[in-house]
Amino acid sequence: MPSQAPAPNAILEAALYVDDLDPAEDFYGRILGLERIQRIGDRHVFFRCGTSVLLIFNAAETEKLPGNPRLPVPPHGARGPGHVCFAQPREELLQMRARLMSAGVEIEAEFDWPSGAHSIYFRDPAGNSVEIAEPHLWTP
Repeated sequence: MPSQAPAPNAILEAALYVDDLDPAEDFYGRILGLERIQRIGDRHVFFRCGTSVLLIFNAAETEKLPGNPRLPVPPHGARGPGHVCFAQPREELLQMRARLMSAGVEIEAEFDWPSGAHSIYFRDPAGNSVEIAEPHLWTP
């Protein structure tokens, strides 16, 4: 029987994988407006999103063994489209929808969930599914 420990209460970071960091950096930085924290060559670019961090990795680079023994992050990576969902209140979400459309980003789907929360779906340059939803989507 495992010892008692509280469950984690937040997601600190989420990762998506791409083949080319340049268009991803432009998309998440310029188009979505996220603050870039760090870029390391062709390996990764990280963005701040509120109190969380979005990690964009080049899977071909993160599948390699770590080169820094002080940061022994195990190799990882994924192939194929991933998914991430950002939260915005409806008014800001609709403003972002207009911003995306003016940048030529196609809205793939848009609807209201049974909870009443509104969502929009679109793709990043690598084909990852990106969603923006009202924060009460998952409120019980």
